[in-house]
Amino acid sequence: MKQQSINSIQNELVEHIDDNLKEFYYIEHKDEDEGELHHQLFNEDYYIIGYYNAEKWLKLHNVTVFEGIEYVQDYERDNFGECRNYTDAEKLVNMIVYVIGWSALAEYILLKDEELNDIVCQ
Repeated sequence: MKQQSINSIQNELVEHIDDNLKEFYYIEHKDEDEGELHHQLFNEDYYIIGYYNAEKWLKLHNVTVFEGIEYVQDYERDNFGECRNYTDAEKLVNMIVYVIGWSALAEYILLKDEELNDIVCQ
């Protein structure tokens, strides 16, 4: 998948995280396991529901189905030693979101930590 597409998706996911992890929640749960936060944001429910919406989402981020499949299968192979077949756009998009969600969450935490440091230092 092209880096431009990955960046576009990651930016969208950072906004999604910000919408779903309000600042007070983040401050109270700052030391919570990052894996648990990722699970709550990207694994408890689908990010995109419906084949048509998933196909539109792929087009929005300039990702072909084949690029998306290659991206998630590379991730699965690297992390689990095997990969699944993706038979529909909905499952594919939600797996892409799951994978890129890790880096989006890390970026979000870094940004929030910087914001909190700026507030404390004033």
